[in-house]
Amino acid sequence: MESVSPTPPAGEEPRARVHLAARLDDALHRFRERRARRRGFVPTIVPYPGYGGDGWARVLGRVVLVKPGRRAPDRYTSIRGWRSFTSIPVSDAVLEVASGDEVQVIRADRGGVVDARVATSLAPGWGTLLLTLEGADAIEAPIFVVDESVRFGVVSDIDDTVMVTALPRPLLAGWNTFAVNEHARRPVPGMSVLYDRLIAAHPGSPLIYLSTGAWNTVLTLSRFLSRHLYPRGTFLLTDWGPTPERWFRSGQEHKAANLARLASEFPQVRWLLIGDDGQHDEQRYGEFAAAHPQNVAAVAIRQLTRGEAVLAGGRSQLDEHAGEVPWVYGVDGADLAEELTTLGLLDSARA
Repeated sequence: MESVSPTPPAGEEPRARVHLAARLDDALHRFRERRARRRGFVPTIVPYPGYGGDGWARVLGRVVLVKPGRRAPDRYTSIRGWRSFTSIPVSDAVLEVASGDEVQVIRADRGGVVDARVATSLAPGWGTLLLTLEGADAIEAPIFVVDESVRFGVVSDIDDTVMVTALPRPLLAGWNTFAVNEHARRPVPGMSVLYDRLIAAHPGSPLIYLSTGAWNTVLTLSRFLSRHLYPRGTFLLTDWGPTPERWFRSGQEHKAANLARLASEFPQVRWLLIGDDGQHDEQRYGEFAAAHPQNVAAVAIRQLTRGEAVLAGGRSQLDEHAGEVPWVYGVDGADLAEELTTLGLLDSARA
């Protein structure tokens, strides 16, 4: 007897068919999860820094399987990046989020990624929410709450903006991502000082590290940025692999969607957008500035060296920028700091 798909109830749209690649990916995750659980592995939460506003927070993290008795941060202390990509995600895991006496239930996605908006009563600045999973001990998730009076924020790319990776070149990208540890990556000169001065000049401002990199690299990136004295911030990365609609995720759509979301969540904030001229940052920032000029304080573009530009596949060809948003360029943090001081976004005296 042939099977037929059930007819959805009146008023409901039929479910969209999931792409073959996503179905294969889900099947692999389920197989790895079943095998790991038979071997005694248990689920745990890897919390990522989130952000929020008055009465709400965006909780970020990932649910993975680990050996019994080991909390997630201990599992990811390896210096080689490839090990983080062998972690086993827990699909559709159910978590509890505690904020004071209030407990809310959220769910991870098919790749174990937690990205949920919850109600909170956290004060402005850095705070924590408690996440629990399957009755295990609670794990603290850091959240940066933006005060309603804040009018300035920073959105920064990562690769070739705060650290040199030459990411667009496929072979080198794979080496940097899967093999090289954070000790081998080089910071861009002067950028950590620039970011520190920006946050000092605008107290309470959010700092968002927005990248097309994979969520698996958050802890490695966090260690790198901390080691080189970059200010603490929130990471907005993506989950590599297929989506329900296509074989591969679009990194540029990820950036565009998160920029639009930040504009919607913080309509009072004007963002300084920092990137480089080796990938798509100029185009993406230009599109956002054209659509939301009231939400952009300026765009700062780090100019790659000749060698970095070759590895990056060339420079952006955008020479002119229409609109009222100011654009500044520099080869390093010191150059950009001078330009931003001229715009009035930095004090003339160094912090």
